Amino acid sequence: MEGLAVMGFVFGMVGVVALVRLEKLTKTLKQKGILEEDYKEE
Repeated sequence: MEGLAVMGFVFGMVGVVALVRLEKLTKTLKQKGILEEDYKEE
C-alpha cells in the first residue's frame, strides 16, 4: 500500500508541474501575439 501512496504522490506532483508549465506557455504565447488576449481554456 505504501508503494501506491508514493505513486499517487509522484503523479500528483507531475500534474502540478505540467499545469504550471502550461500556464507559463499560455502567458508567453499571449505576449507574443500568437494567442488572443481574451483566450480562455476549455
